[in-house]
Amino acid sequence: MKPLTPVRKRKRISIIIPTLNEGDHIAETLASTQGVPDVEVIVVDGGSQDGTLETAKSCGAKLVISSPGRARQMNAGAAQAMGDILLFLHGDTRLPRRFDAYIHQILARPGVVAGAFRMGVDGDLFGLRLLEKLVNFRSRRLQLPYGDQALFLRADLFWEIGGFPYMPIMEDFEMVRRLRRLGRIVTGPVSILTSARRWEKIGIVRATLINYTLPLAYYLGVSPSRLARWYGRGKSTP
Repeated sequence: MKPLTPVRKRKRISIIIPTLNEGDHIAETLASTQGVPDVEVIVVDGGSQDGTLETAKSCGAKLVISSPGRARQMNAGAAQAMGDILLFLHGDTRLPRRFDAYIHQILARPGVVAGAFRMGVDGDLFGLRLLEKLVNFRSRRLQLPYGDQALFLRADLFWEIGGFPYMPIMEDFEMVRRLRRLGRIVTGPVSILTSARRWEKIGIVRATLINYTLPLAYYLGVSPSRLARWYGRGKSTP
């Protein structure tokens, strides 16, 4: 595969959103990015058939078409980004107010290489508040935020470590592991708000077990392709 080469950067923050059939959520996600100066928004679509592209275009996002796969899509968006800070945002997740100020403050701290936001889940399902506490404890104490917490870092460092590894799953976990070797990863004091759909679909207990079992299995040497089969993520799912 030909290496990606980033274009010349002009803006401050580039928000990169990989999508695949996010028509029910993308409008709210994009709304949370608007009204902030020196920010560009790039939607990288992997083959949506539900109006995701049309909604993204109507909201003023820059559109990039990519082969499906979250790592591949995020790298493709980063290659088109003009900012010197990259923020990777899921298509069903909303950013907090003044997210740009928190990003600048966190990345300005000595020794900090990346950051993310606290986890917040948009739902009232029993157990979600406990889930948030567990995720935020892991993220803050162990410096292990996952991709659904809107990971951000400097663009030059992103390319220095080779971008997201091309893996069917665990690409965010591997990225964070690489970053932790270089410096601190800080979780901000405010929360993103992500859809509760995954927990509503498979249940909080099962989802929590997956969230802790998959990283452990990966750390012990189980291949990402096998983990993807366990998780049920097909190659076409970002």
